[in-house]
Order: sequence, then C-alpha cells, then structure tokens
Amino acid sequence: MPSCIVFDVDGTLLDSVDFHARAWEETFRHFGKEVPFADVRRQIGKGGDQLLPVFWSPEELDRLGDAMQDYRGNLFREQYLPRVQAFPQVRELFARVRADGKRIALATSSKKDELKAYLKIADIADLIDAQTSADNVDRSKPHPDIFEAALAALGDVKPQDALAVGDTPYDAQAAGKLGLRTVGLLCGGFPEDDLRAAGCMALYRDPADLLARYEQSPLAGS
Repeated sequence: MPSCIVFDVDGTLLDSVDFHARAWEETFRHFGKEVPFADVRRQIGKGGDQLLPVFWSPEELDRLGDAMQDYRGNLFREQYLPRVQAFPQVRELFARVRADGKRIALATSSKKDELKAYLKIADIADLIDAQTSADNVDRSKPHPDIFEAALAALGDVKPQDALAVGDTPYDAQAAGKLGLRTVGLLCGGFPEDDLRAAGCMALYRDPADLLARYEQSPLAGS
C-alpha cells in the first residue's frame, strides 16, 4: 500500500494543456516557425528544455532558446493563466488521500511561479506536503528528475512506497525510470493506448472518477 501519492499538475489537476500548447504555438510563430497545434500539444507534459529540441535545431536554440522560454512564460501568464480552471473535485480527492493517512507531493514540469498560481486555482495549498517544479531540477519529464526530487522532498521515500498520478506518457515514462508506478488520468487528452504503453497501471477519466472509485484504486492499495 502506498504511503505517498505524487501528482502531476497540468492536465491532471488543472485543465491547462490546450492553453500551454497555444502559448508555445504562438511563441514559435513569433520567432518565425509555424508548427501545427496538434504537434505541439502532443509534447505538452515536457518542460521547455525537452519540448523545444523537438522543433528547433541546436543552433537555433543557442540563439533563441532563452528568448523563447521568456516569451512563452510571459504570454502564458498574461493571456492564458487567468483562464485555467481546476478539474472537478480535485480538493475533495486530495482530502480523501489525506484522510487515508497518505502524504501528497506535486511534481510538475511547469515553472515555480505557475505552480504557485495553480495551488490557488485548485485550492490545495493546505493539503500538500511537498512540491517540485522545473525550477528544482536540470531536466524535466520524461527524465525522472522531478519525481526523484519529489520523493526526496517527502523525506527520501522509496519508489515502491509511492504512486504517481499523471495524464501524459511522459509522466509514466519519467516515473517508471525510478520504479515508481503510475496511475493515468484521461482528462489531459492523451490517448488511452499511449498511456498504457508508457506504463500506466490503471486509468481513470479524471480526478472525480478517481475519487468515486478510490476504494478500488491503486491509491487505496487495491
């Protein structure tokens, strides 16, 4: 039975994936490259350090990488962050996890300032025990660094004593590299087959569905 649950944030707790994709799409256009929205969206879940090299050469990133990161960050905060909403029953799910005697950490590829806003949007700041973001590690998902940092922040919890909850294949891939099992949520819009292929042990529609079936879920030890 897991003693800790490590949650991804974007697409798992918050309906924000499309907004991130739009911000990157507009950023790429601003810097002279047209990339289809669908192609960008498939990469959401990675941090900028892993997403940008999919579309830009090393030479281009040497010249433009930092400027693109800054442009996207400002664009997202100004135009899209005010429109982000939490999925239904996120706080109730967290309260149920805590009532079950488990601790909670957040592990996101988003920046620290975005995570701070997300805590308010989802109304969960008082229910978490640790949090890690892209600012805490050198490499974002699908590298395992963020999950590794989250387990360390919980007090060096062993992977076999925790579970991850995420919405992208990159969550499951990153967690799997540590031996951390992953429960997948479909609310981020990634195909069920992709999540299963990446290693998700169980799938639920969204946080409300996971809460409704909590007793039979891996979070409860089933």
